[in-house]
Amino acid sequence: MRRNVTVGVVGVVATSAIVVALVATTLASGGPAASHPPVAHASGTPGGTTATPAPASSGTSETSTPTASASPTPLPTPTPIPTPVLVAAPLTGRMVTAAVAARHPIAVMIDDLRAARPQSGLSSASVVWQAPAEGGIPRYMAIFQDTIPTLVGPIRSSRLYYIAWAAEWRSVYFHAGGSPQALATLRTRGRGQYVYNGEAFRYEGGKIYRLPTRSSPHNLYAAGKDLRSIGKSLGAKDKDYTAAWQFAPDAPVESRPYGGTITVGYPYNTITYKYDRKTNTYLRSVTGEAKETDAADKVRIAPKNVVIMRMQFGPLNDGHPGAPRLEADVVGSGPAWIATNGRTIKGTWKKTGMTKPTKFYDKAGNEVTLTVGQTFVQVLTTSTGTYPLSIKAGSDTPPATPAPN
Repeated sequence: MRRNVTVGVVGVVATSAIVVALVATTLASGGPAASHPPVAHASGTPGGTTATPAPASSGTSETSTPTASASPTPLPTPTPIPTPVLVAAPLTGRMVTAAVAARHPIAVMIDDLRAARPQSGLSSASVVWQAPAEGGIPRYMAIFQDTIPTLVGPIRSSRLYYIAWAAEWRSVYFHAGGSPQALATLRTRGRGQYVYNGEAFRYEGGKIYRLPTRSSPHNLYAAGKDLRSIGKSLGAKDKDYTAAWQFAPDAPVESRPYGGTITVGYPYNTITYKYDRKTNTYLRSVTGEAKETDAADKVRIAPKNVVIMRMQFGPLNDGHPGAPRLEADVVGSGPAWIATNGRTIKGTWKKTGMTKPTKFYDKAGNEVTLTVGQTFVQVLTTSTGTYPLSIKAGSDTPPATPAPN
């Protein structure tokens, strides 16, 4: 019995030692590792030990190091868009891109009968020429370069003196027929020698068409982009141009006069320009249209410059029935009046050859400087009675009541 007690005590002591050792090992290692096998726990029950399995590890340690999250991908730095280099447009002096300044000029003959008004495209033109045609009815030729019009028309027939002005730029020249003199010139000089011959009848029904809202022959129209496309097909190429006229920015408003009018008379149309100090433009009116407005874009016609030229006109005697067609001495010189920044001076116009530019000079012989923007050129015969000109200068003193536009 004593031997059994002794053995039992020794067993208890040994078992206690094992428990102490296990606890010490566990404390020393900081806790059981996730990969350790189950550990047998000693029981204090007399007569032996009972092995109790430890809970199985889930495979994830409570003290595992967190995984670092991925850094966001930085957005690429946008490439700066370079500021386009601007140059002066050759016909207006406006600052435009080099590609716009290199556009081949397009000249279009435009009707001026009452049935043709209001016309389309005049507000977009760089330069507009207006001169007598048969029967005392004037006709326009609009030259487009830095602005392409939405719509142009009505397109009408050609005369030789208009070809001479279009030839200054070797323009793509659009017309619907013409005088025998003009058509003969276009047949021999219409492939770029003078101009590129854009006979509208050749393209009618396609890029040039008739508006159903107008009566013939005052209804032939085209989109500006289509005229440019036709020009390319005729061989007209964009290139660098040298300006024919000198341009300068608008005069300071404090140096501009108040008011002033210019009245130009044709037998069947009287044109009036009223100078507007605020915009530094000449607000244009024609017979039957107090505020001349472009039919396509609804913009008031108001050029920056107005030039009046007188030259010799005479009957062409080409057998045309009714009122004779005219011819004009476009190569030469004559009197001119140049209006810009609200002030008008008298000078001289000169043109030395068919493809040479028409130039304008003051009374001292110096080339005049125009204001950047659109120019209207009014061409009159030397007959001051049939084609009168009246110029009323503005005042440097403010009016008591502002004049209506």
